[in-house]
Amino acid sequence: MKVYQTNEIKNIALLGNDGSGKTTLTEALLFESGIIKRRGRITAKNTVSDYFPVEQEYGYSVFSTVYHVEWNGKKLNIIDCPGSDDFVGAAMTALNVTDTAVLLLNGQYGPEVGTQNHFRYTEKLGKPVIFLVNQLDSPNCDFDKVLEQLTENYGSKVVPVQYPLSTGPDFNSLIDVLLMKKYSWGPEGGAPTIEPVPAEEMEKAMEWHKRLVEAAAEHDETLMEKFFESESLTEDEMREGIRKGLAARGMFPVFCVCAGKDMGVRRLMEFLGNVVPFVDEMPVVHNTRGVPVPPVADAPTSLYFFKTAVEPHIGDVQYFKVMSGVVHEGDDLNNADRGSKERMAQLYVCAGANREKVEELRAGDIGCTVKLKDVKTGNTLNSKDCENRFNFIKYPNPKYTRAIKPENEADTEKMMAILNRMREEDPTWVVEQSKELKQILVHGQGEFHLRTLKWRLENNEKLAVQFMEPKIPYRETITKAARADYRHKKQSGGAGQFGEVHLIVEPYYEGMPTPEVYKFNGQEFKINVKSTETVDLEWGGKLVFINSVVGGAIDTRFMPAILKGIMSRMEQGPLTGSYARDVRVIVYDGKMHPVDSNEISFMLAGRNAFSEAFKNAGPKILEPIYDVEVFVPSDKLGDVMSDMQGRRGMIMGMSSEKGYEKLAAKVPLKEMSNYSTALSSLTGGRASFIMKFASYELVPTDVQNKLMKEFEEQEKNED
Repeated sequence: MKVYQTNEIKNIALLGNDGSGKTTLTEALLFESGIIKRRGRITAKNTVSDYFPVEQEYGYSVFSTVYHVEWNGKKLNIIDCPGSDDFVGAAMTALNVTDTAVLLLNGQYGPEVGTQNHFRYTEKLGKPVIFLVNQLDSPNCDFDKVLEQLTENYGSKVVPVQYPLSTGPDFNSLIDVLLMKKYSWGPEGGAPTIEPVPAEEMEKAMEWHKRLVEAAAEHDETLMEKFFESESLTEDEMREGIRKGLAARGMFPVFCVCAGKDMGVRRLMEFLGNVVPFVDEMPVVHNTRGVPVPPVADAPTSLYFFKTAVEPHIGDVQYFKVMSGVVHEGDDLNNADRGSKERMAQLYVCAGANREKVEELRAGDIGCTVKLKDVKTGNTLNSKDCENRFNFIKYPNPKYTRAIKPENEADTEKMMAILNRMREEDPTWVVEQSKELKQILVHGQGEFHLRTLKWRLENNEKLAVQFMEPKIPYRETITKAARADYRHKKQSGGAGQFGEVHLIVEPYYEGMPTPEVYKFNGQEFKINVKSTETVDLEWGGKLVFINSVVGGAIDTRFMPAILKGIMSRMEQGPLTGSYARDVRVIVYDGKMHPVDSNEISFMLAGRNAFSEAFKNAGPKILEPIYDVEVFVPSDKLGDVMSDMQGRRGMIMGMSSEKGYEKLAAKVPLKEMSNYSTALSSLTGGRASFIMKFASYELVPTDVQNKLMKEFEEQEKNED
């Protein structure tokens, strides 16, 4: 295979809703470019994409597939991404390492929830977008309606380059208004017959051509002047104008294709090869120090590893982008993240599970390698005297969590090792060993996402596991001041134990004044602050510890022991055993014994005094509240709002966004456990949501009573 220069390489992400036909289009692109000799079919389980057992079992894409096509002296690296939002990690990764997004639409349905989500990601990352309407041979396809919906959602930047002469089972021809030609195909598709635009279509074609010329001229002053003078541009000028418009996201061209019959695919490749921006025409990526790293071959070599796939009989296959320089087979590189050295023993370009060996890859190119010793997804390998590191991929927060345990407890360590390895393949699976909840938690993007993880554990790794509801990380706090004292005394031959602690607890908030006097049962307690210690709790909130002991009633050296005793109770609140937070403790008096007092005595006295005071200080349970944003079609808004209110959600606002309503709410985490499944069921899979932690808030009294009762039952059972 020839070595491609940076200005001959284009990197493209293939996105679209489930069922839009990305895998079928991939087969047609590979077939047309000669990479494969015959097109595979999803039903026959012989496609280049979707070659993993879990994908063939479920019939949908789980992983992205990296492949390349060579066309007219250009190399197009394409990453075919899963359509389901549960596998958003693959789409986010692909968009970050490519330069242009082809957004595929099912001609029967137009823009779907996956289209909306993927478009939002391209917006965030500033990537050019080409819309591609597929399945024009479907009986329910209505191209004009799809175009109308696209324009409604994304505005006047949507500019058709092609339109079909008819849709449905008889589809076999389209008009290309960039070239002003009619393309038609025989029943087998493939090479088209190209003819002039028929007379009966000329008026419509000219109108659309003029609109395209105008859009192409808009992003180049020279072209704009020429357009005003002659109202026309040459084919090359139009291509140049479209390229600039694409790069600036000033236009979103619309193409037509029938991937299943291989119609329009060759023309699409021609456009991708001729018009979409090259690697070196896009904004430069910066390393973690904020230094720009342009994709040039005569610079030090930097490889960014963006994906790991674990393949049977091979092990880890690691995919990388050459950020700068040139990588050769046999190069020794340094891992900037792990401090280790690696030899690039073999270099490949990819077409799914098929790999072709190459001797070198240049800046901007995408390739893969195998048998590296110590490279993880997200690592950077550099040549000598180069210190680049990259972390430009930001993944969305998890939306669905389950506690997981192996059927056989003895397999816990094995399960953790497998889960951590699987996370290399999909960084949106997050594995957490929660000391607080005493559970192993797996977080993901939805039920589908975690079901796939379970399938792979059980089928590929032969490890039976159980999913359970995760416990909720409640917090406990107090709502009023209270006082308690406790004497710890133990005498059992030899040295005894003695420690007495008097303390006051009260709710703490940022910036509250230093205490002076407290009143309990008509008795006044004057406070004389000797020292204050603020503990930032690792689970959130604060503990403020004030020493106000006068006259040497307790020696200062015992204060850390008292604090230690209090902290041990903060880690296990009396109401539900949850972490406590936002408490101020004032130790104001106590007693000690010249011989029997020691640290353990004061630790136990402090712990028990604190526990008693906490129970009398109006203790309350706090629950985690999340900010939730739901993107929902207008016709389903009412159902989604009712459901949200049924989850104790507080609606914070609504707004319209590109054909969808955006609903913002604050919802307790407890109520979000099965939300992704419920939302999908309510809206027929047409809505999506994102959530992130907002704050801890007091739970309603009825919920608190129920939680305390459950905890008491649990304690009894454990005893």
